[in-house]
Amino acid sequence: MNSDNRPIVAVVGRPNVGKSTIFNKLTGTKTSIVEDTPGVTRDRIFGEVEWLNKYFTIIDTGGIEPESDDVILSQMRNQAMLAVDMAHVILFVVDGKNGLTAADKEVADILRRTKKPVLLVVNKIDAKSQFDNIYDFYELGLGNPIAISGANSMGLGDLLDEVVENFPEGMNTEYDEDVIRVAITGKPNAGKSSILNNILGEERVIVSPIAGTTRDAIDTYFEKGDNKFLLIDTAGIRRRSKVYENVERFSVIRSMSAVDRADVVLIVIDATEGVTEQDTKIAGIAHDEGKACIFVVNKWDLIEKDNKTMGNFRMSVREKFPFMTYAPILFVSAVSNQRIGKILETVVQVSAEQNKRVTTSVLNQVIGEAVMLNQPPSDKGRRLKIYYGTQTGVKPPTFNLFINDKELTHFSYTRYLENRLRENFGFEGTSIKIEYSQKKKK
Repeated sequence: MNSDNRPIVAVVGRPNVGKSTIFNKLTGTKTSIVEDTPGVTRDRIFGEVEWLNKYFTIIDTGGIEPESDDVILSQMRNQAMLAVDMAHVILFVVDGKNGLTAADKEVADILRRTKKPVLLVVNKIDAKSQFDNIYDFYELGLGNPIAISGANSMGLGDLLDEVVENFPEGMNTEYDEDVIRVAITGKPNAGKSSILNNILGEERVIVSPIAGTTRDAIDTYFEKGDNKFLLIDTAGIRRRSKVYENVERFSVIRSMSAVDRADVVLIVIDATEGVTEQDTKIAGIAHDEGKACIFVVNKWDLIEKDNKTMGNFRMSVREKFPFMTYAPILFVSAVSNQRIGKILETVVQVSAEQNKRVTTSVLNQVIGEAVMLNQPPSDKGRRLKIYYGTQTGVKPPTFNLFINDKELTHFSYTRYLENRLRENFGFEGTSIKIEYSQKKKK
């Protein structure tokens, strides 16, 4: 059975040694902010890396500044320590241009005490002539330094070879496409655990708990009918101002990580409180990451109702999330078991929509009709021309439209095209990505 207890690799080190550049190169994204200001990456950022058919999760952390009393820097130190706590392998990044510093020695002392595999990564070795710069770092007592250049992608293959060599035995590094990963998110006390227990209890399914990514998180794998599920439970995203203790920080990390690892995100809203700022935050993250989303309004049994109650609540959810009209809204009660069975049913539906593919010929027919009904925008006499489109991906469904000039594209027309795609193909529960490619002029 494939579970999702995937290895976690944390990238740590002093500020400004190039951690975010390395993270972006390994994940093939530009998620981390890369800037020459120490302390720009304040929160950990998660990404998935595949090397030699092995998958693992990587965490980019803020820099560790051992001696600093600055509030942000001490918060970053705490967050890095939490990432280290969660990690199975640690990449300790140092700056090969500036050489060994006292702070590097202190960070090395912290990392040695973790008793985890630590790979010493000497970054910014941009040419063979700088290779001698690595020898000073032997002094840290962390074994052979690995010379790389994050900016020029030099040495990354050797680094990844070392990373996968150091995974603990028994970790699952495969990617099982058949499993629908479901994150149950929401603020504390919204009833996430009760929903989880009810789903499992009601279905009388094969349940096998799997140690999750943190010491206290349990991912639950089970099968129902022809479907395999992995339920990723979270401790809820707390508002930043309330993130005082490490326990709280773990809950934030778990929620962000759960959304990142999930295919479908359940956003559990407490019916007695209505939509909170935190719910908006979770939904925003899930939407931006292209996850399928379902709003689950729990504790519906505690609400006094008339024939307009559900309609009004539905409208308030739509008003708070105008960018997510695609997400279904379910009204449930974990206590009375009301409509709990509908949750998995909807998960399967939106997962199918998220993986839906449209043939190029049908897609272009729909785009052609959309353009005829509503002409694309023009600017100074030049009009946007859409030559043809093709679907380039799923999770979320992603479309690339070939056009004459990117500068003529407009957000409102992209939204119009998205609506036409939804009218014709559904895509309920999932966001859609529309990208543009400019045809080169002959």
